[in-house]
Amino acid sequence: MALWRGSACAGFLALAVGCVFLLEPELPGTALRSLWSSLRLGPAPVPVGPLSPESRLAAAWDALIAQPARRWRRVAVGVNACVDVVISGVKLLQALGLSPGSGKDHAILHSRSDLEEAFLYFMGKGAAAERFFSDKETFHDIAQAASEFPGAQHYVGGNAALIGQRFAANTDLKVLLCGPIGPKLHELLDDNVFVPPESLQEEDEFHLILEYLAGEEWGPFKAPHANRFIFSHDLSNGAMNMLEVFVSSLEEFQPDLVVLSGLHMMEGQSKELQRKRLLEVVTAISDIPTGIPVHLELASMTNRELMSSIVHQVFPTVASLGLNEQELLFLSQSASGPHASLSSWDGVPDVGMVSDILFWILKEHGRSENRASDLTRIHFHTLVYHILATVDGHWANQLAAVAAGARVAGTQACATETIDTNRVSLRAPQEFTTSHLESGSRIVLNPDKPVVEWHREGITFHFTPVLVCKDPVRTVGLGDAISAEGLFYSEARPD
Repeated sequence: MALWRGSACAGFLALAVGCVFLLEPELPGTALRSLWSSLRLGPAPVPVGPLSPESRLAAAWDALIAQPARRWRRVAVGVNACVDVVISGVKLLQALGLSPGSGKDHAILHSRSDLEEAFLYFMGKGAAAERFFSDKETFHDIAQAASEFPGAQHYVGGNAALIGQRFAANTDLKVLLCGPIGPKLHELLDDNVFVPPESLQEEDEFHLILEYLAGEEWGPFKAPHANRFIFSHDLSNGAMNMLEVFVSSLEEFQPDLVVLSGLHMMEGQSKELQRKRLLEVVTAISDIPTGIPVHLELASMTNRELMSSIVHQVFPTVASLGLNEQELLFLSQSASGPHASLSSWDGVPDVGMVSDILFWILKEHGRSENRASDLTRIHFHTLVYHILATVDGHWANQLAAVAAGARVAGTQACATETIDTNRVSLRAPQEFTTSHLESGSRIVLNPDKPVVEWHREGITFHFTPVLVCKDPVRTVGLGDAISAEGLFYSEARPD
């Protein structure tokens, strides 16, 4: 009788779990398989019914993402690093006694009023931005209030440190990080990140990250997307004080990939210092042995003259770029590129326009038979899709690289190990044209084949949509994680 009851219970449980598969086919597969296996009922049944586009796309990515034939062993990253204080932007500004007025951009913030106006301006657009706060004492007061505010969180910050952290997640990879690293940041860094003693300093540099949620309102402004507004009074990173330490560390570390970031922090410096430092950056990069690719990660900027100088002086010395939609359009405006008359993107950046600008950068500033430039790769990322553009013959495994970058955008934003298809949505354009300056191809998105490839005069484009987290846990550092993941899966072909 006991045996009969045990068998009956197992049968009822099997029937119940089977009903779950039938009625809730969109539950995460791992959860259903775990439930089934815990009952020791044999192989789990296959869910019945059509899979969602998100599930199909995530499965297709997993099938496409493969390790490159030649993998990086040692990666050196520099030179901006700080502690990010992450806090609700609206709540902090309210605590500072500020009221919502009219949104207005400011290239440099000089006061609390400037902060309130710039925050509202970008919150209303749902766009990320980063600004320098000129007044040291006022910034210190705001930073102290933010650090002590209930719910404030402290994280590794700065593009270089965030990219180093992402690489360090791969335990078989050795990572060198150079930047102004104080005691709090050193404590937060992964144990796999090596910091030269010359990079350590007594005090941390703090950056304030004012986050807002999709649909969050303050006064007449409503955020269309979740994003963040970043500001700081950061002189160490602004002067790129650790550049020389970084370059001098490379000889002993012997990296096979170098990642450089932090040029945008120079916006708080005088024009004379910017020009001098930029020449020193170019010299430093030129001293890196031939055959070691250098990736440059850009960030939010407002100084067109500085951006133009970076395009003409720094771009030819690096092999790879990483940037988002704001940086791409500003770059084109600063250097007289395609679609420069566009003041800002209207919603989702047009794929054809983005493709035109990427093509122009590589054609005008990248490697060719008639130009001594190292630039052969650009990784572009925006909220709903990514594009990897490469000059033919210099990079391999880019299909996997663009897919891996998009996948990590979904997992990191949702703070999950794998894509949870119930927490993400496919928002990329279902159809698009690959160019507006020539007769581009018409592409229709297929979740089962999520990476689309096209070619244009010796340049290959790989496009993939992003599975956007519906309720993101954290938006800061997504671009850095995307670039790092794309690089991790990339293979540079020897010249």
